[in-house]
Amino acid sequence: MQNGEVVIATCNLHKVFKKTIAVANLNLEVQREDVFGFLGPNGAGKSTTIRMLLDLVHPTRGEVFLFGQSLKKHRHAILQRLGALVEKPDFYPYLSGRTNLKILADMMGIVKESHIDEVLQLVKLTKRADDKVKTYSHGMRQRLGIAQALLGNPELIILDEPTIGLDPQGMKEVRNLLIELSQRGITIFLSSHLLHEVEQICTHMAIIDKGKLIVQGKVDELLRQGPTIVRIQVDRLQEACQLLAQQTWIKKLEMDSSEIKVQLSYSEIPRLNRWLVEQQFQVYRLTPQTTLEDYYLSLVGEG
Repeated sequence: MQNGEVVIATCNLHKVFKKTIAVANLNLEVQREDVFGFLGPNGAGKSTTIRMLLDLVHPTRGEVFLFGQSLKKHRHAILQRLGALVEKPDFYPYLSGRTNLKILADMMGIVKESHIDEVLQLVKLTKRADDKVKTYSHGMRQRLGIAQALLGNPELIILDEPTIGLDPQGMKEVRNLLIELSQRGITIFLSSHLLHEVEQICTHMAIIDKGKLIVQGKVDELLRQGPTIVRIQVDRLQEACQLLAQQTWIKKLEMDSSEIKVQLSYSEIPRLNRWLVEQQFQVYRLTPQTTLEDYYLSLVGEG
């Protein structure tokens, strides 16, 4: 991990419901200003972990540290420094977005009306702020939920599946908002099963499966450890395909009328280039493609 202020740390976090292990000895570390994606299949333990981070569920054993302090010992002070959106946001449908935020701000002791205007502007809801929430689209309600999480100027926001159920336009709106929040220096921890979303916005990630941490680190560094598809454009395409098929270090191979696609590890791309030159092929282009989906499936499988 990078050397910076640790905003989230879990120490052997473990949760058992009756006889079912939901989270098993989980050790996470999130640095300040990370956009941290928390990935895993349904039932992997993502939501349970988030609830333990927010002290909504108590761990069977282990401990949560936020901003370097024990959540168990400093709950009130810590929770004032973070915002959260867990599941579908719940608002009064016959009140406006602004009024809903005003009610929440009053409960939090926030008296500045200008602060509500600021968060509404940040989530791009200023023009619809005085319309009833029942007239909002799903994406607008989700952005209002993020506005709620931003009340009080938190240093950290924790989001559980923030784009779930959204159409492509709604996803884009939330994605752009999270990118803007990150640029403002807010640390973001979000769970998701939408791999392309995480790949576009997250700097770091962890993958959990069956309650156990599989891997964590920088997104770009982790992707280099996974399988890579390389698109090859050379002369004598058919001959190159036949020779590549005989190489044991090439894992998968496909060919169409214009190129060959092979799968290999990222570190073997220079070897592929050297091999093609040694075989006296004219190499026009090598294009590596490593996706989060390929890496994720290599770790947790299709199921």
